[in-house]
Amino acid sequence: MALEAVQKVLKVSRFRFWIYVAGPYVVGYTLGATGFSDFLRPEYYIYLIYFFIPANILVYGVNDYFDVETDALNPKKSSKEVRIVGRDRVRLRRLLLGVLGISFALMLFQDNVARILFGGFLFLSIFYSAPPLRFKSKPFLDFASNYLYIMPGVFGHYIASGSLPDTLILLAGFLHISAMHIFSAVPDIEFDLAAGIKTTPVVIGRKNALILVTVFWAGLAYLAIILTGFHPLSFLALIYPMVPLSVLVFGRDINRVYWSLPYINTSLGGLLWLGLVNHKIIPFFPNF
Repeated sequence: MALEAVQKVLKVSRFRFWIYVAGPYVVGYTLGATGFSDFLRPEYYIYLIYFFIPANILVYGVNDYFDVETDALNPKKSSKEVRIVGRDRVRLRRLLLGVLGISFALMLFQDNVARILFGGFLFLSIFYSAPPLRFKSKPFLDFASNYLYIMPGVFGHYIASGSLPDTLILLAGFLHISAMHIFSAVPDIEFDLAAGIKTTPVVIGRKNALILVTVFWAGLAYLAIILTGFHPLSFLALIYPMVPLSVLVFGRDINRVYWSLPYINTSLGGLLWLGLVNHKIIPFFPNF
């Protein structure tokens, strides 16, 4: 029973996607850090654990709790994700209330700016799926509200440095996470249509959605190259616009391509983090 409960928590929290919430936090914190001593602060590890597990339970658990009707039609809920039925919904509600309790407890020890940033993450995480706002069912607001995945990075930068990231960095985050959301919603067009959910891909169509994803990721690649002063590794960001183009131009199966994104994001995100560590914290390769 205990093992089964752990397996369900892992599926609810989408353990394959843990890096999507925790990764931005680590990168944002590293970007704001001034030295190795910043990584000895206990709050770094407290929020590292929070954004790896409880935050993912919140983001995806709220989504599953309010998406019962849509998920009943979605085949991926039977394999790589979990379909919430019957008593599972009651257990999930208790789990979510526990995570919210932890979240509010953490806010007691934050300053006002940190509370606003952390509260913004909670607000978007909940009302992306929960009524009455339910941003995911509103075209264009669906991908804009997905900035919830960038908020841990903004929060991490603030608690490390006491300031917010550069505006262009915030824009790059918006372009990336918007493209990610739209691309992930394209395979669900028919299921969202059947459930009456009007996502951006449902409204503008599959082809236009993939074109928009390409534009957003091309913008991200441009900013990555410019912000790093044309560093050779920054050109790897061009992989991102090639992802939707592989579907649009070469007709690759979008479902298979979609499940390759966690590997791409983890690899490039990890490389970005190592680059920041090398540049700001420990210069393993001073001249690179």
